[in-house]
Amino acid sequence: MDAEILTIGTELVLGFTVNGNAAVMGSLLAASGVRVRRTAAVTDEPALIEAAVKEALDRAGTVIVCGGLGPTKDDLTRESVARVFGKALRRDDAIVERLRGWYQRRGIQQMPEANLVQADVPEGATILPNELGTAPGLWIEENGRLAVLLPGVPKELRALMEEQVVPRLRERADAVAKSPSRQVTRSLTLRTTSIGESAIADILGDYQPRMGQNVTLAFLPSVAGTDLRLTAWDLPDAEADGALKHAGDWVRSKLDQRIYGTGDADLAEVVLDLLQSRGVKLAVAESCTGGLLGARLTAIPGSSKVFVGGVIAYENDVKLQFLGVSADDLSQHGAVSEPVARQMARGIARSTGADAAIAITGIAGPDGGTDDKPVGTVWIAIVWKDTERAFTIVLPGDREDVRGRAAQYALDSLRRIVTGAL
Repeated sequence: MDAEILTIGTELVLGFTVNGNAAVMGSLLAASGVRVRRTAAVTDEPALIEAAVKEALDRAGTVIVCGGLGPTKDDLTRESVARVFGKALRRDDAIVERLRGWYQRRGIQQMPEANLVQADVPEGATILPNELGTAPGLWIEENGRLAVLLPGVPKELRALMEEQVVPRLRERADAVAKSPSRQVTRSLTLRTTSIGESAIADILGDYQPRMGQNVTLAFLPSVAGTDLRLTAWDLPDAEADGALKHAGDWVRSKLDQRIYGTGDADLAEVVLDLLQSRGVKLAVAESCTGGLLGARLTAIPGSSKVFVGGVIAYENDVKLQFLGVSADDLSQHGAVSEPVARQMARGIARSTGADAAIAITGIAGPDGGTDDKPVGTVWIAIVWKDTERAFTIVLPGDREDVRGRAAQYALDSLRRIVTGAL
């Protein structure tokens, strides 16, 4: 079964909003056995929306449309698609009542009248209930052509895709093929950090023969590290998982502890789970990252079972007063140095009673670098029970990149020390 993805929104075309919804839809469709042949984005103009929908239907027969279902004047998707199918819009009383109830449950007695357009449904369309928002999804099918309309709010989109659209598409694909052995495209992501893609490529060497004929490997570098995306293409459902496992096991055997998780695993959550399994408490002392490391940790639900707190020691006086850093070492070596990083880690561990501590001090830029300590220079110190380690690294990128990479590198250093890999 082939399909195309169409995202609606001037903000997408102008680059003001990253088109993450297309990625979500593409991955979910591929995993369900739908071959996505094209993805496009158009502005909020009725003529362009109509043309794009018609062309997608002519090529693939199925189009998944995202965005333009809101209550404002630039939300024109439902009207445009209705015209493509030659359908009139009819106001659905059940949707109207649901909209009023949605607002009343939030303490808003008077629903804005503009929201009523979200109850306008093309004749013959199937309504896909949206439990997270006000705009329902719509399923319009006629003469072998299918258009699925979904809201552009990411959480609403994903929920509707997983709960409503993908199950219906699977049933439709199986009914058309009259066979449960549909061909699927399925992916597995292995997450690495603290190692560049070229270094990974050197380790893996001539990897393609190891992947198998229908499995490919893509390198996806970012501030967080390098994700390795393994994809099994056009295999029977029963074979795809086995092919991915075979390829994934081989990559794991080569990279071992460089891989910290799969899918969308968060390194902060991985570290917290690791420390919780050992009954260990964690504290942090941050300078150049300005609380970013603490924010990463506390963003994980249940982090209080492990993370006790930290100090943002940006000024040297804070390092002196709250972390016990030596004034002589600050004067002699500077704030971005091994002695200071080590004392920051010791100081926060001592003051909180934590068994594990991370300290980060560095030059995030764009100013402040020297010949000896260029912008991007970061010192990281780790206290782990009775041991203490310190590392320095020069990180690439702008100020935001350096801070993000430093937090990630620090978390990974602790993970690898705890597991004995470093």
